[in-house]
Amino acid sequence: MVRAAVLPAVGSPLTITDIELPEPGPGQVRIRLAAAGVCHSDLSLTDGTMRLPVPAVLGHEGAGTVLSVGEDVTHIAPGDRVVLNWAPSCGRCHACGLGEVWLCDSALTGAGAVHARTADGTALHPGLNVAAFAEETVVAANCVLPAPDGIPLTDAALLGCAVLTGYGAVHHSARVRAGETVVVIGVGGVGLAVLQSARIAGASRIVAVDVSPAKEELARAAGATDYLVASAGTAREVRKLTDGHGADVAVECVGRAVTIRTAWESTRRGGRTTVVGIGGKDQQVTFHALELFHWGRTLSGCVYGNCDPVRDLPVLAEHVRAGRLDLGSLVTERITLDGIPAAFDMMLAGRGGRALVVF
Repeated sequence: MVRAAVLPAVGSPLTITDIELPEPGPGQVRIRLAAAGVCHSDLSLTDGTMRLPVPAVLGHEGAGTVLSVGEDVTHIAPGDRVVLNWAPSCGRCHACGLGEVWLCDSALTGAGAVHARTADGTALHPGLNVAAFAEETVVAANCVLPAPDGIPLTDAALLGCAVLTGYGAVHHSARVRAGETVVVIGVGGVGLAVLQSARIAGASRIVAVDVSPAKEELARAAGATDYLVASAGTAREVRKLTDGHGADVAVECVGRAVTIRTAWESTRRGGRTTVVGIGGKDQQVTFHALELFHWGRTLSGCVYGNCDPVRDLPVLAEHVRAGRLDLGSLVTERITLDGIPAAFDMMLAGRGGRALVVF
């Protein structure tokens, strides 16, 4: 038996309880977790914004050590250090054939499988495939990537979602160029990764926006040159900072209609807005036809940073080893499994960066 954070049903409180994991079958791997990040996507599963089978063990951003492998697993072995990949690609579907592996048709099929059972025999699903909010987990072998050498597992856990998403939003979706101005709306774990990535890309001015004045120090340490407390006048304030033009790029990391609209309005004519935040169906964003023509802006969604983890993880590792990317600075709380509900409350209140469960 291992301890895990279980979501019994949508809208129910998270339960920290013992679960029974099976031994890995063919094509599976059993892992002892070292750390798992608490991401807003986990919160989105609890309130039904994202719909996946429940009851489920949550957690999708993690790293650990391989305990055992099933038949046909050859790319890793017991004792290997690994990072979890919550959205593995099949390599066969239409999206994969186009090279857009982050849109793989089969990426979340594993979330419908039976992952483990509670003491009373209740079947549990793996939330977002990997069920990282547990002392140990069993995952499909394609959900496992070798952890980069020289990076502690407690830092490497963040590579599995927050950093890949933030880096990819800047380098693959928005394609920030050296000298451009970037505005980042929402300074949580992903927002902090976006700020660092914009700095790495050579952005000349990086404007961070958040509802909390307390996040300014975090934002500036990550690379922000300016900090704005979110208000109805945020877009006007961004234009004032940019000689009346607006930013070249806006990255929205909240997932609300008002912040998406603010990101759009903060960019110049011909500017680019990338939406990273996951919002509900009730968050309706509207535009009129004339403004679409007049402003000539681009608005794009962004799934998993439009990243291919196999390709991008080594690139991120090199940035970490060179000192350009500081993983530890993304973490504002180090907690146990029992601290996850409080970490959810902090996210809802707009406080802190990334909370990290350390096993």
